[in-house]
Amino acid sequence: MSSTILPQPPAVPPRRFARAIRRLALLLALGGTAAIILPLAFPPMRHPLVLVSLAVEDAAHRLPVPVEGVRPRDLRDTWGAARSGGRRHQGIDIFARRGTAVTSATRGVVVTAGTNRLGGKIVRVLCPGLEWHYYAHLDAYGTFAAGDVVKPGDILGFVGDTGNARGTPPHLHYGIYDALGSAGNPFPRLAPARPARSRTQA
Repeated sequence: MSSTILPQPPAVPPRRFARAIRRLALLLALGGTAAIILPLAFPPMRHPLVLVSLAVEDAAHRLPVPVEGVRPRDLRDTWGAARSGGRRHQGIDIFARRGTAVTSATRGVVVTAGTNRLGGKIVRVLCPGLEWHYYAHLDAYGTFAAGDVVKPGDILGFVGDTGNARGTPPHLHYGIYDALGSAGNPFPRLAPARPARSRTQA
């Protein structure tokens, strides 16, 4: 009875083996560091599965008005209006009493709950289609912080006049940006759809 001799893998020189171990250890260390740093630099990374679902899902064509008690017919299209410094308005202003709740128009992940020069107290939410919804001039924040998952209707903050809106009637500046940072007009997505005209009406 003959015995089968299995081929032996080539011997790895000790130095090469040691280098491989060091590289593997370095790779694991870098991966571990990235796993710690990325969520700090970009809080939505705390929810990778949510990010994937937001990337796969299309952006909503119709959105609820993100200010409590404001109806679509109450809105005015202020997109493109002239602003200081030669800027154009990249959003719409939704007027309401100071302290009125500002709610998330979609599900998503809060990217920023902080301040900037123009917007004052602001919240940014990453939403389906990887759009960024921008809520500015808040008087105060809700209970959500960067990295938190939100659903439609969750309170992000309250209407105010912070930032460069100081002294104007309290309102929410609401903007929508695509994944590359280009702004789009939110008004058509918030305003009620006009009924189609029949041939007898034409």
